[in-house]
Amino acid sequence: MGEFGVKTFSKGIQMKHLLDINDLSKKNIEQIFKLTNKLKRKQMKNKQHNYLRYKTLALLFAKPSTRTRVSFEVGMTHLGGKTIDLAGDKMQIFKGRESIGDTAKVLSRYVDAIVARLYEHEGILELAKNSTVPVINGLTDFNHPCQALTDLYTIKEKFGRLQGLHLVFVGDGSSNVCNSLIQACYKLGVKITIATPRYYQPHAEILKRTNHYATIIDDPKKSVRNADVIYTDAWVSMGQEKQKVEKKRRLSGYQVNAKLLSYAPPQVRIMHCLAAHRGEEITSNVMDGKHSIIFDQAENRLHVQKAILVMLMK
Repeated sequence: MGEFGVKTFSKGIQMKHLLDINDLSKKNIEQIFKLTNKLKRKQMKNKQHNYLRYKTLALLFAKPSTRTRVSFEVGMTHLGGKTIDLAGDKMQIFKGRESIGDTAKVLSRYVDAIVARLYEHEGILELAKNSTVPVINGLTDFNHPCQALTDLYTIKEKFGRLQGLHLVFVGDGSSNVCNSLIQACYKLGVKITIATPRYYQPHAEILKRTNHYATIIDDPKKSVRNADVIYTDAWVSMGQEKQKVEKKRRLSGYQVNAKLLSYAPPQVRIMHCLAAHRGEEITSNVMDGKHSIIFDQAENRLHVQKAILVMLMK
């Protein structure tokens, strides 16, 4: 399974945890997308879909969150369940007074599933190892599987297909989102190019897992010439504040702006996982322009995660 891999799915499409794109088969992902379509149609028609009535989801967040937290909370409400906020100083685990393993064992007696946003990926592996209920990775320093699944779902929704499309990630190639995107594209047949400085290469484990599927170059203008989608992310992730000045200097030539779009095909789409730092990795005129599908992408976090919840908890 590799350095970070654990067995998280039983045979077929039945899911136990969602920790890493690597643990999903193509069939798993297609099933998630199929269920997402069903749930999204039901919501648009205001139809009841209380698949998770009387279920409780714990939100164990060590880091701040907007989209992940809100989409999971609203998603559980739509599905007839409830959430419980276990963020920050509300938990002994975040004060160093209780181990991750003991926290998992206790929560498993109270709730039906756990969404965790932690700093270190090893933490979520330990949580899942000791939990008897499903654990969902809401972001770690290594990856962000819910985001990547949403991104590929959104691309398929916009283009009507995935096979043969070309996604170009511009910016910090070592980011958790980029790591997950590489794996998702590899499994679903989407060509992916990473335009990044040599200082910020994707994780070696990710490249190994995907047989070096991604093309990595340092020229953003060249990278977007045949792009169907240009994707960017914040240059400075949570926990990297000490690197802010250095990263901004090294990534200054990787801004997604009107000039970069002039090198891309006229129908290219723009994506960003948010939160965006307007004027840094992306300009406002591009983010709010005709090529942007950023806020459709953000909305789809709700729909995709509802499908994940149903598949894990029902």
